[in-house]
Amino acid sequence: MSAPIRIGILFGGPSAEHEVSCASALGVARALAGGGYRTVAIGVTRASGYRLVPDAVLAELRDRPAADRAIDDRLTVTGPAVELRAGPRPGTVLVSTRNAPGAVHAELDVVFPVLHGPFGEDGVVQGLLESLDVPYVGCGILASAVGMNKVAMKRALLADGIPITPHVTFDAQTYRQADDPEKLVLGLRRPLFVKPASMGSSIGISRVADGDDLAAAVEEALRHDQLVVVEQGVVGRELECAVLGGWRPEASAVGEVRVAGGWFDYRQKYFGDADPMVVPAVLPDEVTERVRELSLRAFAAIGGWGLARVDFLYEETTGELYVNELNTMPGFTAHSMYPKVWAAAGVGYREVVDRLVELARTRHAERAATATRSAR
Repeated sequence: MSAPIRIGILFGGPSAEHEVSCASALGVARALAGGGYRTVAIGVTRASGYRLVPDAVLAELRDRPAADRAIDDRLTVTGPAVELRAGPRPGTVLVSTRNAPGAVHAELDVVFPVLHGPFGEDGVVQGLLESLDVPYVGCGILASAVGMNKVAMKRALLADGIPITPHVTFDAQTYRQADDPEKLVLGLRRPLFVKPASMGSSIGISRVADGDDLAAAVEEALRHDQLVVVEQGVVGRELECAVLGGWRPEASAVGEVRVAGGWFDYRQKYFGDADPMVVPAVLPDEVTERVRELSLRAFAAIGGWGLARVDFLYEETTGELYVNELNTMPGFTAHSMYPKVWAAAGVGYREVVDRLVELARTRHAERAATATRSAR
């Protein structure tokens, strides 16, 4: 009988999406339970320190009944300070006491970075894991960085002929030097959506309709990033599709987010009492297939691996579909769209997690083989 695969769940982090990550991590921990894995939870503090969650704390949170709202159902960053370092065997990483490397708490075979937003989803932690030579779940450094930065993402999509909404970008200095911010968005029709370039979970985003203060929206975006994206709004439906796989990825069923107040903001996502998600979305077959096709093309455009959720705007009056963005580490709670659209396609949460772990190991093995051939 083979030994269980030892998986470290990284969660928390310094970004504004800390709480969302904590909720996603508990969902992943539940999915891994009983699947032949040995699970270790490692919380990342807001100051980017590492804490080893005690096994008893992990078990208590994992085994309790799930809360009605994902944001109320999460792991906590607690426990002794630890660090990650390369293990004695290729492809492993050690979790050891900080300032006492000899005190090893765990040796991990795979890391599952359930981290959202800057630091965890933008290539930073992926670079760390690459340097430690350990298999990890999800997109690599480049795809993570492109997927996180809305400017780079839009450029990649445009280069592959994938439809996106009209938009402009500018940095903080350009905005500060402008005598009238309205001149920066000439050619775009309201409503506008003003966004920080590198942030998720609708944090820092404002909807600007006729008569609204554009400057206030830009200032809010600049609280989170030095680069701002302003998109022309689309009157239509918000659709989402999940991608799972490596060289030959697959697309899930299509879901729809039913929003109130014009757009799906942070409060609706995580603090609303009603479930806004309709899975599968009620669409003509040709629209569903077009969403799935564009999802795979968008995933390939950023060089994705493992997983992503692709968000769309569907303008029913014209039949136009626009890729709004890709999320390379989407929400992973039981309430999240990613597991829901896969469940509608006949792939359960645990199977999704199993496949992601195997994809992580496959990519690592392929890279190791390539490195060996290159060194000859």
